[in-house]
Amino acid sequence: MTMPPEPQTVPVALRRLDGGLPVPTQARPGDAGVDLHAREDVSIAPGERVLVATGVALAVPEGYAAFVHPRSGLAARHGLTIVNAPGTVDSGYRGEILVNLLNTDAREPVEVQRGDRIAQLVLQQVARPVFTEVEDLGESARGAGGHGHTGTSTTLPATAGPTRKD
Repeated sequence: MTMPPEPQTVPVALRRLDGGLPVPTQARPGDAGVDLHAREDVSIAPGERVLVATGVALAVPEGYAAFVHPRSGLAARHGLTIVNAPGTVDSGYRGEILVNLLNTDAREPVEVQRGDRIAQLVLQQVARPVFTEVEDLGESARGAGGHGHTGTSTTLPATAGPTRKD
């Protein structure tokens, strides 16, 4: 049996702006992202968006970017998401990472407490595009079809779906 390769690690300089908060870490081995924590208590009213400080600043290496993603549990349980998801932290940015949280629930406010895990940060290598201007982009199966052009329905085989064993 072949062993999977060791995960790649990338050194990233981190400046803690709040010593009372933990350094971002993976919740479990194999997780793609590290957890970002709220630096302050905030109450987010229905439909409201709030920039929440995380207490950390990074020096993302050249050739990489860090992306701030919503936490799926907060989205499912409370309707809490990130307005510009994923938020992009460029390699040249040195300020505190702020998370632009949005409460999508129509009725209930969301209470965020200092230290709560509010987002995930994923580091990815990025390529710089070098554009070549052309008159024709050529053909593709999709063509110029835009948002929603394939519809929402999928015909599933008759055997698809959950099965019940009595």
